[in-house]
Amino acid sequence: MKQLEVQIMGQSYLLVCPEGGESRLLEAVERVDSAMCKIRDAGKVRARDRIAVLAALNLAFDVVDKAPTPSDSDAMSPVPGSDTKGLTGAVNGDGNDELLQSLIHRLDTALSEDGQLI
Repeated sequence: MKQLEVQIMGQSYLLVCPEGGESRLLEAVERVDSAMCKIRDAGKVRARDRIAVLAALNLAFDVVDKAPTPSDSDAMSPVPGSDTKGLTGAVNGDGNDELLQSLIHRLDTALSEDGQLI
């Protein structure tokens, strides 16, 4: 694992990422920083935590908006290595399916510790 120090909205964060994942992490940081600064610069929200939640919702909405609809079922395929029944990931050729699989695996690992989301 490699540690990177990054800046998001002027605040420093020390993040850990797998070897070879630096560019993806830096791209994610850039997206989060950009989304948060855009909300902050709009001037309607001042609290950093609220800005972070709004930015997360906006980014999640973008991901969901790009996901195939149920009518696109022929573009869906099972997520390899996933033991979650019925969960599928889009195979669209742009690398998002690999990212989705990685996120699902990380969520499964985190939730397997206590089996509860909250």
